[in-house]
Amino acid sequence: MSSYKIIATDGRAKSAEFVTPHGTVMTPVFMNVGTVGAIKGAVSSPDLETIGTQIELCNTYHLHVRPGDGIVKQMGGLHKFMNWKRPILTDSGGFQVFSLAKLRKIREEGVFFNSHVDGRKIFMGPEESMRIQSNLASTIAMAFDECPSSTSERKYIEESVARTTRWLERCKAEMKRLNTLDDTINKEQMLFGINQGAVFDDIRIEHAKRITELDLDGYAVGGLAVGETHDEMYRVLDAVVPFLPKEKPVYLMGVGTPANILEAVERGVDFFDCVYPTRNGRHGHAYTNFGKINLLNKKYETDDRPIDVTCNCPVCKNHSRAYIRHLLKANEMLGLRLMVLHNLSFYNTMMSEIREAIAGHEFAAYKKRKLAGFENGEE
Repeated sequence: MSSYKIIATDGRAKSAEFVTPHGTVMTPVFMNVGTVGAIKGAVSSPDLETIGTQIELCNTYHLHVRPGDGIVKQMGGLHKFMNWKRPILTDSGGFQVFSLAKLRKIREEGVFFNSHVDGRKIFMGPEESMRIQSNLASTIAMAFDECPSSTSERKYIEESVARTTRWLERCKAEMKRLNTLDDTINKEQMLFGINQGAVFDDIRIEHAKRITELDLDGYAVGGLAVGETHDEMYRVLDAVVPFLPKEKPVYLMGVGTPANILEAVERGVDFFDCVYPTRNGRHGHAYTNFGKINLLNKKYETDDRPIDVTCNCPVCKNHSRAYIRHLLKANEMLGLRLMVLHNLSFYNTMMSEIREAIAGHEFAAYKKRKLAGFENGEE
Protein backbone atom coordinates (compact mmCIF):
# COMPACT_ATOMS: atom_id res chain seq x y z
CA MET A 1 0.00 0.00 0.00
CA SER A 2 1.07 3.58 -0.53
CA SER A 3 1.15 6.50 1.83
CA TYR A 4 2.30 10.09 1.44
CA LYS A 5 3.42 12.07 4.46
CA ILE A 6 4.78 15.62 4.38
CA ILE A 7 7.71 15.79 6.78
CA ALA A 8 8.85 19.39 6.24
CA THR A 9 7.67 22.57 4.57
CA ASP A 10 9.37 25.86 3.78
CA GLY A 11 6.94 28.30 2.22
CA ARG A 12 5.18 26.31 -0.51
CA ALA A 13 8.18 23.98 -0.88
CA LYS A 14 7.63 20.62 0.75
CA SER A 15 9.58 17.47 1.50
CA ALA A 16 7.66 14.23 1.89
CA GLU A 17 7.92 10.50 2.43
CA PHE A 18 6.11 8.44 -0.19
CA VAL A 19 5.81 4.77 0.74
CA THR A 20 5.28 2.38 -2.20
CA PRO A 21 5.19 -1.42 -2.65
CA HIS A 22 8.80 -1.20 -3.90
CA GLY A 23 10.25 1.04 -1.23
CA THR A 24 10.06 4.58 0.12
CA VAL A 25 10.76 7.65 -2.01
CA MET A 26 11.86 10.86 -0.32
CA THR A 27 10.68 13.94 -2.21
CA PRO A 28 11.42 16.24 -3.94
CA VAL A 29 12.92 13.62 -6.23
CA PHE A 30 14.31 13.44 -9.75
CA MET A 31 13.39 10.27 -11.62
CA ASN A 32 16.25 8.98 -13.73
CA VAL A 33 14.88 8.28 -17.22
CA GLY A 34 15.39 4.74 -18.51
CA THR A 35 13.00 4.93 -21.45
CA VAL A 36 13.34 1.36 -22.75
CA GLY A 37 14.35 -0.16 -19.41
CA ALA A 38 17.86 1.29 -19.39
CA ILE A 39 19.58 4.64 -19.02
CA LYS A 40 21.08 5.71 -22.36
CA GLY A 41 24.84 5.75 -21.84
CA ALA A 42 25.63 2.22 -20.60
CA VAL A 43 24.61 2.92 -16.99
CA SER A 44 23.39 -0.19 -15.14
CA SER A 45 20.97 -0.66 -12.27
CA PRO A 46 23.82 -1.19 -9.76
CA ASP A 47 25.36 2.07 -11.05
CA LEU A 48 22.10 3.89 -10.30
CA GLU A 49 22.05 2.55 -6.76
CA THR A 50 25.62 3.80 -6.28
CA ILE A 51 24.68 7.38 -7.21
CA GLY A 52 21.57 7.46 -5.03
CA THR A 53 18.80 7.01 -7.59
CA GLN A 54 15.52 6.51 -5.75
CA ILE A 55 13.13 5.89 -8.64
CA GLU A 56 13.44 5.20 -12.35
CA LEU A 57 11.06 6.17 -15.15
CA CYS A 58 10.38 3.81 -18.05
CA ASN A 59 8.10 4.26 -21.03
CA THR A 60 4.98 2.28 -21.85
CA TYR A 61 4.92 3.04 -25.56
CA HIS A 62 8.56 2.12 -26.22
CA LEU A 63 8.42 -1.09 -24.18
CA HIS A 64 5.14 -2.08 -25.85
CA VAL A 65 6.73 -1.67 -29.28
CA ARG A 66 9.98 -3.40 -28.25
CA PRO A 67 10.46 -6.00 -26.76
CA GLY A 68 6.70 -6.17 -26.08
CA ASP A 69 4.98 -5.89 -22.70
CA GLY A 70 3.96 -9.55 -22.94
CA ILE A 71 7.62 -10.55 -22.98
CA VAL A 72 8.38 -8.29 -20.00
CA LYS A 73 5.51 -9.90 -18.09
CA GLN A 74 6.79 -13.35 -19.04
CA MET A 75 10.18 -12.33 -17.61
CA GLY A 76 8.57 -11.40 -14.29
CA GLY A 77 7.89 -7.69 -14.81
CA LEU A 78 10.18 -4.70 -15.23
CA HIS A 79 11.79 -4.91 -11.78
CA LYS A 80 13.01 -8.44 -12.36
CA PHE A 81 13.78 -7.81 -16.05
CA MET A 82 15.98 -4.78 -15.23
CA ASN A 83 17.29 -6.07 -11.87
CA TRP A 84 15.99 -2.87 -10.26
CA LYS A 85 14.44 -3.31 -6.81
CA ARG A 86 13.40 0.29 -6.15
CA PRO A 87 10.26 2.04 -7.46
CA ILE A 88 9.54 2.45 -11.18
CA LEU A 89 7.09 4.91 -12.75
CA THR A 90 5.85 4.16 -16.25
CA ASP A 91 4.75 7.01 -18.49
CA SER A 92 1.43 6.10 -20.13
CA GLY A 93 2.69 6.34 -23.70
CA GLY A 94 0.35 9.23 -24.42
CA PHE A 95 3.09 11.80 -24.96
CA GLN A 96 4.97 9.51 -27.37
CA VAL A 97 1.81 8.76 -29.33
CA PHE A 98 1.39 12.46 -29.95
CA SER A 99 5.06 13.38 -30.41
CA LEU A 100 6.40 10.45 -32.44
CA ALA A 101 3.48 9.27 -34.52
CA LYS A 102 3.27 11.24 -37.75
CA LEU A 103 -0.02 9.59 -38.69
CA ARG A 104 -2.58 9.32 -35.93
CA LYS A 105 -6.31 9.50 -35.48
CA ILE A 106 -7.80 10.52 -32.16
CA ARG A 107 -11.15 8.95 -31.35
CA GLU A 108 -13.18 8.74 -28.15
CA GLU A 109 -12.05 5.14 -27.70
CA GLY A 110 -8.37 6.02 -28.07
CA VAL A 111 -5.71 6.71 -30.68
CA PHE A 112 -4.86 4.83 -33.87
CA PHE A 113 -1.29 5.36 -35.05
CA ASN A 114 1.72 3.77 -36.73
CA SER A 115 4.76 2.49 -34.85
CA HIS A 116 7.83 4.69 -35.31
CA VAL A 117 9.96 1.51 -35.39
CA ASP A 118 8.37 -0.61 -38.11
CA GLY A 119 5.28 1.31 -39.22
CA ARG A 120 2.79 -1.31 -38.01
CA LYS A 121 -0.66 -0.10 -37.00
CA ILE A 122 -1.21 0.23 -33.26
CA PHE A 123 -4.26 1.22 -31.23
CA MET A 124 -3.87 2.60 -27.73
CA GLY A 125 -6.58 3.86 -25.43
CA PRO A 126 -7.00 4.08 -21.65
CA GLU A 127 -7.65 0.37 -21.19
CA GLU A 128 -4.77 -0.68 -23.46
CA SER A 129 -2.34 1.65 -21.66
CA MET A 130 -3.39 0.26 -18.27
CA ARG A 131 -3.04 -3.34 -19.49
CA ILE A 132 0.42 -2.68 -20.89
CA GLN A 133 1.51 -0.98 -17.65
CA SER A 134 0.03 -3.82 -15.62
CA ASN A 135 2.09 -6.27 -17.69
CA LEU A 136 5.17 -4.15 -17.02
CA ALA A 137 4.24 -4.25 -13.30
CA SER A 138 5.60 -0.80 -12.54
CA THR A 139 5.10 0.76 -9.13
CA ILE A 140 3.24 3.79 -10.50
CA ALA A 141 1.25 3.85 -13.72
CA MET A 142 0.39 7.13 -15.44
CA ALA A 143 -3.08 7.71 -16.86
CA PHE A 144 -3.47 7.81 -20.63
CA ASP A 145 -4.06 11.39 -21.72
CA GLU A 146 -3.80 13.68 -24.70
CA CYS A 147 -0.89 16.10 -24.60
CA PRO A 148 -1.99 18.91 -26.91
CA SER A 149 0.33 21.62 -28.13
CA SER A 150 0.60 24.59 -25.78
CA THR A 151 -0.19 26.79 -28.79
CA SER A 152 -3.51 25.07 -29.57
CA GLU A 153 -6.68 27.17 -29.65
CA ARG A 154 -8.81 27.39 -26.51
CA LYS A 155 -11.75 25.47 -28.01
CA TYR A 156 -9.51 22.52 -28.92
CA ILE A 157 -7.90 22.54 -25.44
CA GLU A 158 -11.33 22.47 -23.78
CA GLU A 159 -12.43 19.48 -25.87
CA SER A 160 -9.09 17.71 -25.33
CA VAL A 161 -9.17 18.19 -21.55
CA ALA A 162 -12.74 16.89 -21.34
CA ARG A 163 -11.67 13.78 -23.29
CA THR A 164 -8.62 13.33 -21.03
CA THR A 165 -10.96 13.40 -18.00
CA ARG A 166 -13.19 10.71 -19.51
CA TRP A 167 -10.09 8.65 -20.32
CA LEU A 168 -8.87 9.05 -16.73
CA GLU A 169 -12.13 7.63 -15.38
CA ARG A 170 -11.69 4.64 -17.70
CA CYS A 171 -8.06 4.23 -16.59
CA LYS A 172 -9.11 4.11 -12.94
CA ALA A 173 -11.81 1.52 -13.58
CA GLU A 174 -9.50 -0.67 -15.67
CA MET A 175 -6.65 -0.51 -13.14
CA LYS A 176 -9.01 -1.50 -10.35
CA ARG A 177 -10.04 -4.53 -12.41
CA LEU A 178 -6.47 -5.47 -13.36
CA ASN A 179 -5.26 -5.30 -9.75
CA THR A 180 -7.74 -8.05 -8.81
CA LEU A 181 -6.62 -10.57 -11.46
CA ASP A 182 -4.76 -13.69 -10.34
CA ASP A 183 -1.97 -13.34 -12.90
CA THR A 184 -1.27 -9.64 -12.25
CA ILE A 185 2.31 -9.29 -11.00
CA ASN A 186 1.88 -6.06 -9.02
CA LYS A 187 -1.61 -6.05 -7.51
CA GLU A 188 -0.82 -2.79 -5.67
CA GLN A 189 0.01 -0.76 -8.77
CA MET A 190 -0.74 2.92 -8.22
CA LEU A 191 -2.33 5.39 -10.63
CA PHE A 192 -1.40 9.05 -11.14
CA GLY A 193 -3.78 11.33 -13.04
CA ILE A 194 -2.55 14.12 -15.32
CA ASN A 195 -3.69 17.74 -15.30
CA GLN A 196 -3.86 19.36 -18.74
CA GLY A 197 -5.04 22.70 -20.10
CA ALA A 198 -2.06 24.21 -21.96
CA VAL A 199 -1.43 27.76 -20.70
CA PHE A 200 -5.07 28.54 -19.83
CA ASP A 201 -5.11 28.94 -16.04
CA ASP A 202 -8.90 28.62 -15.69
CA ILE A 203 -9.03 25.38 -17.70
CA ARG A 204 -6.12 24.00 -15.66
CA ILE A 205 -7.81 24.87 -12.35
CA GLU A 206 -11.18 23.37 -13.31
CA HIS A 207 -9.47 20.22 -14.52
CA ALA A 208 -7.48 19.98 -11.28
CA LYS A 209 -10.70 20.20 -9.27
CA ARG A 210 -12.34 17.52 -11.40
CA ILE A 211 -9.54 14.96 -11.27
CA THR A 212 -9.04 15.55 -7.53
CA GLU A 213 -12.55 14.14 -7.04
CA LEU A 214 -11.30 10.79 -8.39
CA ASP A 215 -9.02 10.34 -5.33
CA LEU A 216 -5.97 8.95 -7.13
CA ASP A 217 -2.58 8.03 -5.68
CA GLY A 218 -0.89 11.14 -7.12
CA TYR A 219 -1.30 13.95 -9.61
CA ALA A 220 0.88 15.17 -12.45
CA VAL A 221 0.97 18.48 -14.28
CA GLY A 222 1.44 17.58 -17.93
CA GLY A 223 1.68 19.52 -21.16
CA LEU A 224 4.38 21.91 -19.98
CA ALA A 225 7.97 22.29 -21.22
CA VAL A 226 6.54 21.73 -24.72
CA GLY A 227 7.06 25.15 -26.25
CA GLU A 228 5.78 27.70 -23.78
CA THR A 229 8.19 30.09 -22.02
CA HIS A 230 9.62 29.36 -18.59
CA ASP A 231 7.62 32.26 -17.17
CA GLU A 232 4.41 30.77 -18.59
CA MET A 233 5.26 27.41 -17.03
CA TYR A 234 5.87 28.98 -13.63
CA ARG A 235 2.63 30.98 -13.89
CA VAL A 236 0.65 27.81 -14.64
CA LEU A 237 2.23 26.07 -11.64
CA ASP A 238 1.41 29.05 -9.41
CA ALA A 239 -2.21 28.77 -10.57
CA VAL A 240 -2.81 25.02 -10.55
CA VAL A 241 -0.71 23.41 -7.78
CA PRO A 242 -2.82 24.96 -4.97
CA PHE A 243 -5.86 23.17 -6.44
CA LEU A 244 -4.23 19.71 -6.37
CA PRO A 245 -4.58 17.62 -3.17
CA LYS A 246 -2.15 18.62 -0.43
CA GLU A 247 -2.02 15.02 0.84
CA LYS A 248 -0.89 13.55 -2.50
CA PRO A 249 2.39 13.84 -4.46
CA VAL A 250 2.61 16.34 -7.34
CA TYR A 251 4.65 15.44 -10.43
CA LEU A 252 5.77 17.96 -13.06
CA MET A 253 6.28 15.90 -16.21
CA GLY A 254 9.33 16.31 -18.44
CA VAL A 255 11.02 19.08 -16.43
CA GLY A 256 13.78 20.01 -16.57
CA THR A 257 16.88 22.10 -16.06
CA PRO A 258 18.29 22.52 -12.54
CA ALA A 259 16.86 26.06 -12.50
CA ASN A 260 13.42 24.77 -13.61
CA ILE A 261 13.47 22.22 -10.79
CA LEU A 262 14.38 24.79 -8.15
CA GLU A 263 11.56 27.08 -9.31
CA ALA A 264 9.03 24.23 -9.34
CA VAL A 265 10.06 22.92 -5.90
CA GLU A 266 9.41 26.42 -4.60
CA ARG A 267 5.87 26.04 -5.99
CA GLY A 268 5.18 22.72 -4.25
CA VAL A 269 6.23 20.05 -6.77
CA ASP A 270 7.49 16.62 -5.59
CA PHE A 271 8.44 14.58 -8.67
CA PHE A 272 10.47 15.46 -11.76
CA ASP A 273 11.85 13.68 -14.81
CA CYS A 274 13.82 14.85 -17.83
CA VAL A 275 16.22 13.48 -20.44
CA TYR A 276 18.49 16.56 -20.14
CA PRO A 277 21.18 15.07 -17.87
CA THR A 278 21.59 11.95 -20.00
CA ARG A 279 21.17 13.58 -23.41
CA ASN A 280 23.46 16.51 -22.61
CA GLY A 281 26.01 14.15 -21.10
CA ARG A 282 26.16 12.10 -24.30
CA HIS A 283 26.91 15.32 -26.18
CA GLY A 284 29.77 16.35 -23.90
CA HIS A 285 27.86 18.77 -21.67
CA ALA A 286 28.37 18.35 -17.93
CA TYR A 287 26.35 19.92 -15.12
CA THR A 288 28.36 21.50 -12.33
CA ASN A 289 27.74 23.81 -9.40
CA PHE A 290 29.37 26.51 -11.54
CA GLY A 291 27.12 26.08 -14.56
CA LYS A 292 27.09 23.73 -17.54
CA ILE A 293 30.43 23.09 -19.25
CA ASN A 294 31.22 21.61 -22.67
CA LEU A 295 34.09 19.16 -22.27
CA LEU A 296 34.61 19.08 -26.03
CA ASN A 297 36.10 22.58 -25.79
CA LYS A 298 39.87 22.63 -26.39
CA LYS A 299 40.55 24.45 -23.11
CA TYR A 300 39.89 21.17 -21.26
CA GLU A 301 42.45 19.21 -23.30
CA THR A 302 45.05 19.29 -20.50
CA ASP A 303 42.74 20.08 -17.56
CA ASP A 304 43.59 17.61 -14.81
CA ARG A 305 40.73 18.67 -12.52
CA PRO A 306 37.56 16.57 -12.08
CA ILE A 307 34.41 17.70 -13.90
CA ASP A 308 33.31 19.50 -10.71
CA VAL A 309 35.80 19.99 -7.89
CA THR A 310 32.89 20.09 -5.38
CA CYS A 311 31.39 16.79 -6.62
CA ASN A 312 31.84 13.48 -4.81
CA CYS A 313 30.47 11.19 -7.54
CA PRO A 314 32.45 8.12 -8.73
CA VAL A 315 33.44 9.95 -11.92
CA CYS A 316 34.81 13.05 -10.22
CA LYS A 317 36.67 10.95 -7.67
CA ASN A 318 38.49 8.98 -10.37
CA HIS A 319 38.82 10.86 -13.67
CA SER A 320 40.00 14.18 -15.05
CA ARG A 321 38.33 16.49 -17.54
CA ALA A 322 41.23 15.90 -19.92
CA TYR A 323 40.77 12.13 -19.87
CA ILE A 324 37.00 12.28 -20.33
CA ARG A 325 37.42 14.81 -23.16
CA HIS A 326 39.87 12.44 -24.85
CA LEU A 327 37.35 9.58 -24.59
CA LEU A 328 34.60 11.74 -26.08
CA LYS A 329 36.79 12.92 -28.96
CA ALA A 330 37.84 9.33 -29.64
CA ASN A 331 34.18 8.20 -29.67
CA GLU A 332 34.94 5.82 -26.85
CA MET A 333 31.76 4.59 -25.12
CA LEU A 334 33.35 4.98 -21.69
CA GLY A 335 33.31 8.75 -22.23
CA LEU A 336 29.53 8.76 -22.69
CA ARG A 337 29.05 6.50 -19.70
CA LEU A 338 31.14 8.70 -17.40
CA MET A 339 29.36 11.86 -18.53
CA VAL A 340 25.89 10.40 -18.00
CA LEU A 341 26.88 8.95 -14.63
CA HIS A 342 28.19 12.32 -13.44
CA ASN A 343 25.17 14.28 -14.66
CA LEU A 344 22.66 11.91 -13.03
CA SER A 345 24.68 12.01 -9.83
CA PHE A 346 24.65 15.82 -9.97
CA TYR A 347 20.85 15.85 -10.24
CA ASN A 348 20.38 13.24 -7.50
CA THR A 349 22.73 15.15 -5.18
CA MET A 350 20.93 18.42 -5.88
CA MET A 351 17.61 16.82 -4.90
CA SER A 352 19.15 15.57 -1.65
CA GLU A 353 20.44 19.09 -0.94
CA ILE A 354 16.96 20.49 -1.68
CA ARG A 355 15.38 18.11 0.84
CA GLU A 356 17.93 19.12 3.46
CA ALA A 357 17.34 22.82 2.74
CA ILE A 358 13.57 22.43 3.12
CA ALA A 359 14.03 20.52 6.37
CA GLY A 360 16.30 23.30 7.65
CA HIS A 361 13.87 26.05 6.50
CA GLU A 362 16.54 27.56 4.30
CA PHE A 363 15.31 26.65 0.84
CA ALA A 364 15.11 30.25 -0.39
CA ALA A 365 18.74 30.84 0.55
CA TYR A 366 19.81 27.53 -1.00
CA LYS A 367 17.97 28.33 -4.23
CA LYS A 368 19.54 31.78 -4.45
CA ARG A 369 23.03 30.37 -3.80
CA LYS A 370 22.60 27.53 -6.32
CA LEU A 371 21.28 29.79 -9.08
CA ALA A 372 24.07 32.29 -8.47
CA GLY A 373 26.63 29.51 -8.92
CA PHE A 374 25.07 28.47 -12.22
CA GLU A 375 25.07 32.06 -13.47
CA ASN A 376 28.59 33.00 -12.37
CA GLY A 377 30.23 30.12 -14.15
CA GLU A 378 33.77 28.87 -13.67
CA GLU A 379 36.82 30.98 -13.11
